[in-house]
Amino acid sequence: MDQGVESTATRTQTGRGRAIDADHLVSLRIRQRRIMLGLTQQHMAELIGVTYQQAHKYETGINRISAGRLYQIAQALGVEVNYFFEDLDASGGKRQPPEMMPQQRMLLELARNFANIPSRKHQEALCNMARVLADTVEKKDTAH
Repeated sequence: MDQGVESTATRTQTGRGRAIDADHLVSLRIRQRRIMLGLTQQHMAELIGVTYQQAHKYETGINRISAGRLYQIAQALGVEVNYFFEDLDASGGKRQPPEMMPQQRMLLELARNFANIPSRKHQEALCNMARVLADTVEKKDTAH
């Protein structure tokens, strides 16, 4: 075996494989949260004070994220730092996340579209409509 190439077994024994899993999970969670908030990568980059290219590298896992930068990202995305690690198991390995349900996909799309509505009045109207529809369903469910 080439001495310059580290085997998967060695990486796992040293914990490096688990670290890579954690890095990948953090990158994925950053991207998901950014999209949920309707932010572009450019806007995200501006919020955390880096270039678009750097923000892209953080999201794709090309560059690892320092603790200080992760804290900055968490603040920009309105979450606690532990949000990025919620899908890790106790040993530091990545749990297999459940497949995104169709309803979750629709919710992400709705959030993205909502953020792109330029009129605050239209956003409020949409919120009120969703509230009325939810109340109607809730009342129907409790009547049975």
